[in-house]
Amino acid sequence: HAMTKTPPLPAPPASREDLLRFLDGLGIAHETYDHPPIFTVEEGESLKLDMPGGHTKNLFLKDKKGALILISALQSTRIALNQLHHSLGCGRLSFGKAELLEDKLGVTPGSVTAFALLNDHDHQVRFILDEALMAHDIVNFHPLKNDATTAIRSADLLRFVEALGRAPEIVKLDG
Repeated sequence: HAMTKTPPLPAPPASREDLLRFLDGLGIAHETYDHPPIFTVEEGESLKLDMPGGHTKNLFLKDKKGALILISALQSTRIALNQLHHSLGCGRLSFGKAELLEDKLGVTPGSVTAFALLNDHDHQVRFILDEALMAHDIVNFHPLKNDATTAIRSADLLRFVEALGRAPEIVKLDG
């Protein structure tokens, strides 16, 4: 397909409208469903009945050296946080603080999403994608706030990441 020119990055923190406009600019099809804010996987259970595809859990982590990592995984993937640093080749990991999350990715806890990479203009956050998630044709993420869910094709998620000047790292996280 013809190379689409990457649309300009919105100023962080990007809004849902900024994000959807950016996807439109890349020619990426997306569908967004509004719902009450979701803070837990359990609260999202009913959504899955209406929305096909892989549903995600997104973790904002920091290693003991201060390196920042965003992980987007399939909801059912078991992530052993105490083992993860071995497979990622980094220091021991813990959850990044809310202030750091807002500062670097422009979102609040509960709204962590792969789409928040749109706010990381200087690529300070390493992005890891779960291999199990990428096995789904459709993947679902919050469009920067947890009161909606946006579905896009997994292949288009990779296009989004590449449009941000990043090389996606796809890792087998389960087991």
